[in-house]
Formats: sequence, structure tokens, C-alpha cells
Amino acid sequence: MNRYLMKIYKNRLLSLTITRSLTTSRRLENIPYTSDRYPHLKRGDFAILQDYDIEAFKKILTNSGQILSSKDEDLSGYNTDWLKTVRGKSDLVLRPKSAEEISKILGYCNERKIAVSVQGGNTGLVGGSVPVFDEVILSTERMNRIINFDAFSGVLTCESGCILEKLDEYAREFDYIIPYDLGAKGSCQIGGNVSTNAGGLRLLRYGSLHGSILGLEAVLANGEIIDCLSTLRKDNTGYDLKQLFIGSEGNLGVVTKVSILCAKQPKSVNVALLGCPDYKSVLETLDVAKGKLGEILSAFEYMDSTAMEMVRQNLGLQCPLDKYPFYCLIETSGSNASHDEEKLNTFLNNALDGGFAADGVLATEPSKVNSLWQLRERIADRGSSPKASMAYDFSLSVRLFDELTQILRRRLGNLVSSVSGFGHLGDGNIHLTVELEWENSKEVQELLEPFIFEWVAEKKGSISAEHGLGTQKNKHINLSKSKTAVDLMERLKDHMDPKGILNPYKTLP
Repeated sequence: MNRYLMKIYKNRLLSLTITRSLTTSRRLENIPYTSDRYPHLKRGDFAILQDYDIEAFKKILTNSGQILSSKDEDLSGYNTDWLKTVRGKSDLVLRPKSAEEISKILGYCNERKIAVSVQGGNTGLVGGSVPVFDEVILSTERMNRIINFDAFSGVLTCESGCILEKLDEYAREFDYIIPYDLGAKGSCQIGGNVSTNAGGLRLLRYGSLHGSILGLEAVLANGEIIDCLSTLRKDNTGYDLKQLFIGSEGNLGVVTKVSILCAKQPKSVNVALLGCPDYKSVLETLDVAKGKLGEILSAFEYMDSTAMEMVRQNLGLQCPLDKYPFYCLIETSGSNASHDEEKLNTFLNNALDGGFAADGVLATEPSKVNSLWQLRERIADRGSSPKASMAYDFSLSVRLFDELTQILRRRLGNLVSSVSGFGHLGDGNIHLTVELEWENSKEVQELLEPFIFEWVAEKKGSISAEHGLGTQKNKHINLSKSKTAVDLMERLKDHMDPKGILNPYKTLP
């Protein structure tokens, strides 16, 4: 272990007190309807749900608990997004258990022109996973079967409702891991991950879902089942149709099965948390890490002091370091512990001797590695906070991350409690969370949007790195995509869903 960090680690213990419950002060009436928050959205020319429609769904879904109605159930959990910032007005949730049932549901909805809101684990942050008006909610939560795992090739095939963390636990039994990791892994579903092209914490090492998803099955708006469930790494026969559905946010079809190329479980995992005196030092630390750690560098995350304070206040987690303006969380993973330790020590010595990092802790035991990761993974978790929050993610030059955060702090001033910056520095993805009082939500949103999107576009960034567009950003898609590209997307949508029933009001303007 690095000589500088050994003493530090012995003198500090990590506290992991986690609070998950919402306080009663966060009442449903505080959460604006999606249609009120985004008044440019108008209800489409869709059918209004009738009693005979529900009877038709009952004939398709015959098992108990597959249909939830607002007449009998509280559907607020399905109508409200994870951040508790928007909510829909759906009176019906359908929970099919197979692609065949989804096929029948969508066939009926397409014939009747009933709008459908497709929902996985409902952990989205741009309003894409909840209805805007009275769309029928189609939840994949009951489609949670692991179909097959090939322990030689590392290909796992499963239904779309499988929880990401459960899939990873299953793969680890065979000495593999799912090659992406999200803060919401305990509740997000693989179908939702695929449909939003979720990036996650280790894209730096394993790349995006476009590379690790080998195949998928999806149901189109008319009920037709598209079987592209290949388990081959190479298949150069015609168009790669699965790519259409990755990142389409349920707008082109409902993903029902996926095949994933898993990665071998690393034998040696180390995590270091470093405190940096300024943002320039953060960038210098990243540069040194890329040079000294090379192939074993699996994640490089950064957090500013405001983000760390949010974790402490909302969740009771304690940082093992003193307060610094910035923090870097660096993970290495490899197959040779002594080799990895040597490279990591060289990097840490360079970072500390060079003054880029002023302090740090190193964790090698799984429990302590997990404790350090909690500080980063759970920043967006509101815990017991009664305040409202707004979340944004962008792809941007890493040199501009802190500049954008500071601009927003000046622009929003005393209207908000805090503006925190954090994210995947290793792949150029910044996350911003604004915490505020509920009564200031509308005024703050007007100051943020479209200003923040236009600023990012002016700097040649993308208005969405990994959260998708949903209802929050869809009307600003032209800031990141050319007119011809958006026109082609719209033509694809019109061809694959001519009546527009799948996830209306989202993704496309």
C-alpha cells in the first residue's frame, strides 16, 4: 500500500448509515403534473380508456396482479418519476409476463389508438418512464426470468424486467460480471438500461451498451415481435436492427429480451478516493491516471464538495477525508494483484508528490471498496430530504465541467439550496443536481431551461450523455442533432409506429 495512504486509511473509518425512506413532507401534491411542468405538451388524438378496454386486457392478462387500476390501487408509484419531479395521470397499469402478452396488448392498443407509456424500473431522470397524460402504463417488472447463461462465451440471455444488480450477482457465480454498473442498479431493469443506452460507472473500461448487447427481442406498436436475439459477437448480415432499439426510449418498440456479452470478473479491485485542492488538480490527476494506470483503469469519477455534502446531509454517509473542494474516485481492476498494486502505487506517489492530490484513502477489501463507491453512486439519492431536485447530464469537454457548475451557481443564486457537480470524468460525462424548495421550482426551471442546453450546445457538447431525452429535453434535440438526422428519426418513428401510441410526447419533438 502507498506509504502516504497507509496512515490515512488506519486513522479513518467509513460510516455507512443509509436512509431510504421519503419524509411525509414530500407529499404527492407537491409534485407537478408532467403536463403542467412542460405546458408545450398537448394531449394527442388518442382514445379515452373505456370499461370494455379493461375487459379486453383482462382476457389477455389472466393471472392475478397483472392489472392494476386506480379504482382499486394507489398508482402514484407508477405515475411519479424517481426524482419526484413530475407525475402522470394514468388510471391503469398492465404487468405482462411474456412477449406474447405484450404483443396482444399492443395489437389491441394500436387498433383502438390507446397511448402506452412503457416503464421498466422507473429510475429515469428525464421524465421518460412515466406517463404525461392518461396513457396506459405497460410495466415489464414481471418479466424477470434469466433464460440462459453460457459460461464459456460469457453470454447471458434474459428477459427485460431483470434487475441489473440481480443479473450481476448471477453472473458472478460463474466468475463473470455485467459490464456496466449504475447507481440505481438495485432497482433499474436491463430493458430500461438498453432502451435508454445507460452509460454507467465503467464505460471507460467496458464501453457502451451498443457494443455489449449482442441481440434483443422487441415488440412493435402493432404487436409484431421482432426477433434479433443473437448471441454471436459477429454477424454481418444486413442491417443491425437491434441498434435501432438501443437508446430509443421505448419509442420504437418494447424490448422484451436481451443477450449480453459479460466480462470476466476481475481478480484484483482497488479503489482510491483523493482530495484535490482545485479543479486544475482534478484534470492533472486524470491525466496522470491515464498514463500510469493504463489498461487497469476501470473508472475515474469526480465530485465537488457540494456533492459530497449532499451525500452527508441526505443519507448520513461520511467521507473518510477532510473537506476538499474536489474529490476523485479512481478504480482499478485486473487479473494480477501485485502488478496492479505496483502500478497503483506509482500513480498515487505521482499524484501526491506532484501536489495534484492533497490527501487520500485506498481500499482493497470488498466492504471498504463498496463504502467508497457509495459516496459517489448515491449522490442523486434524495434519501430523507424534503426538498425538490432537478438533475441534468451532459457530454462536454472535461475542461468545462467546473465552469458550467459555477455559471449555474451564479445564475440561480439564492433561489436554490445547492448546485452540485459530479460525474464520469473519464468519459466526459458531467452530472448536475440542483436542490431547491418546492415553491421555487417553476422559476428555477425557467432560468435553467433552455439556457443550460444552449450553453452546452454552444460548447459543442451533447445535451444528453446517458439519461436520454424523455420529456425534459426532447424539444431541444436539434441542439445536438442535425435537422436531417432528426427528420430521419421522425420518418423511422412514423414507419414503425404510424399511430404514435408508443411513449408519446417523449424523445422526439
